[in-house]
Amino acid sequence: MPSASGPRSDGPRRRRSFTAADKLAHVAAYEAACETGDGGAYLRTEGLYNSQVAEWRRQRDAGVLTDIPDPGKRRKLTAEQAEIAKLRRELEQAHRKLDTTETALGIMGKAHALLEQISKSADTDDKRGKR
Repeated sequence: MPSASGPRSDGPRRRRSFTAADKLAHVAAYEAACETGDGGAYLRTEGLYNSQVAEWRRQRDAGVLTDIPDPGKRRKLTAEQAEIAKLRRELEQAHRKLDTTETALGIMGKAHALLEQISKSADTDDKRGKR
């Protein structure tokens, strides 16, 4: 049973805020938990959502979660950092699409080879049957 101060308590709910250090610690702990297959359990225990951790990971990779002068202020991505993050997402999407296309082409090549083999086999069977 969660404690009374836990994220799922029956008391009044208030929005939680996380410092940059908290976010970095949660991202590191979540990634470590994912290596052992316990990522979902970590999120449930801490009362976090996968989307939060994903956003914090993007912020960490863009360098936003380091050297924050006032932990109470939320720092937005600069235009350059946002562009870099956008381009990285597009590149990842392009790589996934390329992998899918390469797999499909490999399958089509194998299907073509199989059909050629069947066609040659049928041609030799037709020649044998006409004699």
